[in-house]
Amino acid sequence: MHIRDILKLRQTTFSFEFFPPKTDKAAGELFEAVRELEPLHPSWVSVTYGAGGGTRTRTNDLVVKIKQTTALDPMPHLTCIYHTEAEIYDILEKYAGAGVSNILALGGDPPRDMPNYDRSRDAFRYASQLVRFIREFRERHAGKSIGDPRGFGIGVAGFPEGHPGTPNRLDEIDLLKAKIDEGADFVITQLFFENRDFYDFRERCEIAGITAPIIAGVMPITSLSGMKAIAGLALGARIPARLLRAVDRCKGNAEAIRRVGVHWATEQCRDLLDHQVRGIHFYTLNRSTATRDIYANLGFEDSLSVA
Repeated sequence: MHIRDILKLRQTTFSFEFFPPKTDKAAGELFEAVRELEPLHPSWVSVTYGAGGGTRTRTNDLVVKIKQTTALDPMPHLTCIYHTEAEIYDILEKYAGAGVSNILALGGDPPRDMPNYDRSRDAFRYASQLVRFIREFRERHAGKSIGDPRGFGIGVAGFPEGHPGTPNRLDEIDLLKAKIDEGADFVITQLFFENRDFYDFRERCEIAGITAPIIAGVMPITSLSGMKAIAGLALGARIPARLLRAVDRCKGNAEAIRRVGVHWATEQCRDLLDHQVRGIHFYTLNRSTATRDIYANLGFEDSLSVA
């Protein structure tokens, strides 16, 4: 089902993000988490996509496995990086043939082992160009037997704290609007820890004439190392001093840090729901416990409770 149609049916959506496992052991752990989260009936789940060839194959395999063996509706990420137009077309055909209904179109980051990668080799430099290509694919296949006759629903990324590649925040919103104007149906934000950043971002989108639904990205901190990793990401979120102070009070106690992270994310979600957020997208890190705890803390068992 297209996410744009799901958003019309539900007041608030809940969705989860997974990343492709690198080992058989990690694959088993991931599907254990998937099975534990499935009873929460998320509106959809997304699967990330790396710049390396092996990661891309694993993304495709994971998306198809989720589609074929669970009741979940998977949405693969697709990036501009390291792709020809023909390669992207082939990927879209495979997803359409597997019954995948939605794509998250991203600019993407260069492969970590190729810091001097030449972007001029890529068919598309900007996510807006990829959105246009997916939309044109959708239009060319409308009414044909391949996949969903309506083609793909298209999502794009938003950045409440700003994108490091676009320090001018006015330009950043213009670039987002370009993606919407090319045919994107909804926006999923990068993770953030201060809801004020999200509300400001949402208001700036409204001023710019962006009317597409904006879904908030939330990642509960579950460990000290995890918090440091989040801060070190290329698009790393700002860790508020209040959250740092709360983690510091735990004195390194792993379970206490996990409880602090779950509590912080729960309060984020509670406040977002009070401010009529269209959806919450949980970055699960392929684990289920924290997300299930947040659901329980919010007082409902599945996403249909806020339909």
